[in-house]
Amino acid sequence: MKNICDWNNCFEIGQYKAPIEKDNSKEYRLLCLNHVKEFNKNWNYFSGMSDSQIYEWLKSDMVWHKPTQSFSSSDNFFKVLWNNALKDEFDKANFKSQLNNMNKFNFNGNDIKAFGILGVSVGLKWSKIQEKFKKLVKKFHPDMNAGNKKYEDKLKVITLAYTQLKNAYRKNDT
Repeated sequence: MKNICDWNNCFEIGQYKAPIEKDNSKEYRLLCLNHVKEFNKNWNYFSGMSDSQIYEWLKSDMVWHKPTQSFSSSDNFFKVLWNNALKDEFDKANFKSQLNNMNKFNFNGNDIKAFGILGVSVGLKWSKIQEKFKKLVKKFHPDMNAGNKKYEDKLKVITLAYTQLKNAYRKNDT
């Protein structure tokens, strides 16, 4: 069954949708090509609105017509997150002991670079560095990457960084 154009006294086939109302409802009418062109030419979403209503609509459109909140509102996600971050309780004694433990190590510039190459934080426990090194070896080993020279070179750099840190930790333990 073919739809007839919903324009006065038109008997063409209506294939094109035209909204019935401006409120973005799902209701529409079907028009023929000539009448949908005429409809679109005369369509003015803002007809019947005052300047202040148009301004408010455009302002709301900038945030996709979603409600916004000021940062100071009590249920603002970022404010809640920030307040929780500030309220985090931590064991100050444990933190101080970890800080003192890190201060006993004297890392030089090459050590710091090695931590960066391995992608670990400076002063991490040696066992954690070993775990990270094993993961990186598995990831970048040439046998796991079809013998690609790029991965072989990357693995050499990782191994050098690991050796650098191993020497630094041995030196600091004595």
